[in-house]
Amino acid sequence: MACFTASLGVIFLLGFIDIAAAKDTCELYAAVGQQSLTLPFVYERLANSHPMKWTHNSTIIFYREQGKVSVGKPQDISATGSLILKNLLFSSAGTYQAQVLYPNRTLAKMWTGRLCMMDKVSKPQLKYACEFKCNAVHLNCDVVKPQGLAFSWTLDGKTLISETRQTLRISLTQMKGEESFTCTAANQASKEISDIVRPTCKSPPPMLCFARQTVVAVLAGAAALILLLLIITVVLCCRHRRNKTHTRHRNKGELRMLSVNKRDPDSISPDYETMHPTESSPPPSPQPSPRACYQKVSQPEVQSENRLPQISTAAEGQKPSPVPKPRTKNTQTTNM
Repeated sequence: MACFTASLGVIFLLGFIDIAAAKDTCELYAAVGQQSLTLPFVYERLANSHPMKWTHNSTIIFYREQGKVSVGKPQDISATGSLILKNLLFSSAGTYQAQVLYPNRTLAKMWTGRLCMMDKVSKPQLKYACEFKCNAVHLNCDVVKPQGLAFSWTLDGKTLISETRQTLRISLTQMKGEESFTCTAANQASKEISDIVRPTCKSPPPMLCFARQTVVAVLAGAAALILLLLIITVVLCCRHRRNKTHTRHRNKGELRMLSVNKRDPDSISPDYETMHPTESSPPPSPQPSPRACYQKVSQPEVQSENRLPQISTAAEGQKPSPVPKPRTKNTQTTNM
């Protein structure tokens, strides 16, 4: 019993989803401001004796019974029962339903459809520009509110099937003369065609031309390559500097060890020998006697006494002061 109830619930849910999807689906499209629209309902055997009713979002907008129209106007429907809408607005969107009954009040035919309203497409303006660098002519189908519109192009009256974008580019080498172009902008409710345009561009010498995306991609790749080379250069410089510093420290260590190995531990510096003489040094010279010192002192005095006669003539008028003669040892001995 529980399984049966669950199955019913799933079926009901799926049915509700289908109904909601069908409710959101539009079978008919119309443009705002459109003069008239005939809803496609046809009942060939329709007569005045058949009761007929039209509803819009469950609201009765037309009702006729026994040839008398109680809601709406007789001219609102055609001879086959189609409803004719005039001066459509956004409020005209919604679900429409038609019912035709037999005279005995049984259902003869029923129709249901959903109408969606859209903005009317404005007439496009076809513009072109000669791109001599690319050796091409660039055409643009300029239209107000291009979102959601479908575009098509014609060249000399022939539709270009593969071209469905808003812009078109034709090589100047493909243009033999004054070709004529038109563009069409359309949605589900309306479409408009531009005036005929004949581009006049003289073909210049061919030149390279790249799309904007290609140029951006190339520039980005070049920037990435330069950055990579810069990183590699910095890394190599750092490694070289580190290796150079390591080698310098190692050489200093080797030199220090070499100087230590060459040093003689028994050698004594000359300065140290001078300051501290060893036992092998010669003995000091004997001190001179007082007599020798006296003789050394008296000799200069004698020499100075001999030099006195060599005074210049300019000082002859002045008598030199007497120089005392030193006492000799003999004199001292005699006195004694």
